[in-house]
Amino acid sequence: MLKAVILIGGPQKGTRFRPLSLDIPKPLFPVAGLPLIQHHIEAIAAVPAVKEILLIGYYPSQQMQDFVNNVQQQHSVVIRYLQEFTTLGTAGGMYHFRDQIRCGNPEAFFVMNGDVCADFPLTELYEFHKERKDKALVTIMAAETTKQQCLQYGCMIIDKETCEVKHYVEKPNTYISTMINCGYFNVLRYSNGNGKDAGYIQFERDVLAPLAGTGQVFALEVGHWWSQLKTACAAIYANRHYLQLYRTKHPERLATAVCGAGDSTAPCLIIPDVHIHPTATVHSSATIGPNVSIGPNVVIGPGVRIKESIILAGATVEDHSLVLHSIIGRNSRVGKWARVEGTPSDPDPNKPFAKMENPPLFNSEGKLNPSITILGCFVSVPSETILLNSIVLPHKELSRSFKNEIIL
Repeated sequence: MLKAVILIGGPQKGTRFRPLSLDIPKPLFPVAGLPLIQHHIEAIAAVPAVKEILLIGYYPSQQMQDFVNNVQQQHSVVIRYLQEFTTLGTAGGMYHFRDQIRCGNPEAFFVMNGDVCADFPLTELYEFHKERKDKALVTIMAAETTKQQCLQYGCMIIDKETCEVKHYVEKPNTYISTMINCGYFNVLRYSNGNGKDAGYIQFERDVLAPLAGTGQVFALEVGHWWSQLKTACAAIYANRHYLQLYRTKHPERLATAVCGAGDSTAPCLIIPDVHIHPTATVHSSATIGPNVSIGPNVVIGPGVRIKESIILAGATVEDHSLVLHSIIGRNSRVGKWARVEGTPSDPDPNKPFAKMENPPLFNSEGKLNPSITILGCFVSVPSETILLNSIVLPHKELSRSFKNEIIL
């Protein structure tokens, strides 16, 4: 028997994801039509030996319970949310709830960070771990990145022949290796704390780093797509890749032809890949895609063009408007003939192994870095205006065009 633990953090985290996380807990933010951690749960549930999934975090239980109840009905595994009494670090929650994790005497358990997006090859990871179960306490999923980006991640030196992790440093100050920790593992047992703060344990610094070089930590290098979801830009990037994965894993989730409100016999133009919720209304003259997710009860008017964007539940995009590289918040409205456009922050295609960049909001001159445009919930954009590379906080009614601004 196996178990799985998903570490989802708490509301004090994810500040770089604002304003999207102001009304939706970051782990439940819809990416490719599903809450972020539901992609984790689906990957875990596909491993036959997994019998229980534990979500550990600091979010109030009432914010998570509806999601847990809904997803539990879709899968045969047991799914539970365990709320930390305070922030306990990336492994402190596991140590605090160790009795629940150990209950039933699982052979091993997966540990996944809730802000990681990937084509999770968990069966491959478990088979690799089983081959070394006499030695391996922890097996890390590893990926390669560029020399410039590796300092942003946990770096490790791996023996190419045995796959043993010889050295591990979390976010080093100087170059160590281009092999990085992907944020999901197969684990056998626990640390007893860091000796300083009772119950507060950082998995990377207090567990992986001391174990590296002891012959008990191994790494499986994979070439699958992988990214962190730290900022809203990363949500657009993850949305694109999850939609691509739907082609082979869940083609029923992709839109092919959707009847619009104008002509029930004529579908709107879909440029793959696109997810449209069944309750959304899309006019027959609209053009949607590529890489667009449209949520529940969204209304898309005549002549609308949407590309590389996420439209959240209850939003309205009125006639002949353009939405590019943007996230439109819940119940927001984009008026007629408006243009909402952002700048993508994709990995450099000319650099092999490059990962998603997470630049700060402001540059060294104090100016807003070009990025995607974000509308918080209940935002109104007037007709015939342009919103470019801007962030709008919730419940704002704009009266003019904006460029490179944060509207508070």
